[in-house]
Amino acid sequence: MNALLLSSVLGVLMMFCGAWVKDKAVVRTLAIGGTLALLLVNILEMNGIVFFTIRVEGMMNFDRFSLLFTNIAFAATFLYLLLSAREMEKPGNYFAEYLALVFFILAGIILASSFQSLLILFLGIEIISIPLYILTGSDKKNLKSNEASLKYFLLGSFSTGLMLMGIALIYGATGTFATARMSGAEPTVLLVTGMILLLFSMAFKVSAAPFHFWTPDVYDGAPTVFTSFMATIVKAAVFVAFIRLFYEAFANEIGTWRIWIALITAATLFIGNITAVFQQSVKRMLAYSSIAQAGFMLLGIFAMNAEGKEGLILYSAAYSLATIGVFAVLMKMNDYTFDGFNGLARKEPLLAATVTIFLLSLAGIPLTAGFMSKFLMLEAAMATGKHLWLVIFAVLMAAVSVYYYFRVIQAMYFKEGEPGALSLSPVFKYTLLVLAALIILLGIFPNLLLNWYYF
Repeated sequence: MNALLLSSVLGVLMMFCGAWVKDKAVVRTLAIGGTLALLLVNILEMNGIVFFTIRVEGMMNFDRFSLLFTNIAFAATFLYLLLSAREMEKPGNYFAEYLALVFFILAGIILASSFQSLLILFLGIEIISIPLYILTGSDKKNLKSNEASLKYFLLGSFSTGLMLMGIALIYGATGTFATARMSGAEPTVLLVTGMILLLFSMAFKVSAAPFHFWTPDVYDGAPTVFTSFMATIVKAAVFVAFIRLFYEAFANEIGTWRIWIALITAATLFIGNITAVFQQSVKRMLAYSSIAQAGFMLLGIFAMNAEGKEGLILYSAAYSLATIGVFAVLMKMNDYTFDGFNGLARKEPLLAATVTIFLLSLAGIPLTAGFMSKFLMLEAAMATGKHLWLVIFAVLMAAVSVYYYFRVIQAMYFKEGEPGALSLSPVFKYTLLVLAALIILLGIFPNLLLNWYYF
């Protein structure tokens, strides 16, 4: 609750900064300091120190799972702003307003990760989505950005309609919006239909196949600085809402929806990985790779056990840190194709080394956080004893992903080329090093993060 109120206040503060503060360095410093304050008050709440108490019984539950994930989201946002805040100045003249939207999105993330009512889930998802429609189209002079924003808005509105219809049917079947009171409800036609509609709507929000068609165009058309945010922190938040919804509300109907999740997971892994192989733009490859990563995160929902929740926590951290790092470097490049990375290791060895660590983590190579998170997801799926073909298929698709990630590494180290001049500040380089160190540290000692879930 502390962080929810503070993030809302910070969003309003950024709006006033847009009108009164002309120095962008001051606005940037306030935003970075604000994310640190969010992280601090959230850690204090995990330790029982609450500044504001508002009665939200039956509507929200700030348990350790939601608080730990919001800690990850705030820490990732802090690192994201350190790396990319200056890039937010490029799409338009509304730098402070963009930061205000980021803080409002964080408020939505808190709602989506701690809801106990379908009404709060809907509010959280929409508070996340509506600012993203604006940020996607923030580069008004770019037709691709305008097209991406319109496409995202129209398809997002359609998925919201599915969600509302599902919520209405579930309310008709159970007479309540509270997820805890749905778990014992009789599996009537209304309830199952509403559950399937919610499943499809959430699958759209996390860009799972076959509801992924908006993702490549939106990620490619949006300004890269905002693609980085929506492909990492936002996607992980919707997955937390996804697993919370089915864990609390529909656990008794697991026999009905597990096969649907298994099929969606397999389709997502296949389409994401196979399509990424044929991309010539690194940005578009990362868009398809994010679909493939969503497939692995869906294994946590398929498993629906404690191991799945642990895996999702670690996966959120590993995926967010690595992808934020890769996108931060991509923003500095003049050429987004694979050829644009040719010879980068000779010109910027430190940059190439950190990008290599990020890509190795995304590929799931041992000694990185990506490997441990994929391992936990596979372990969680194996523990169910159901649909073991899905685990084998996921391993095969992980092997395919190595190809397109290693294409970037090959270009940096083994191909001749001369990347354009890169403007890299010391803060940027040190932050990349911190990201790379965290990925290796979590890969070797994952319990440094997972212990927070229990203690």
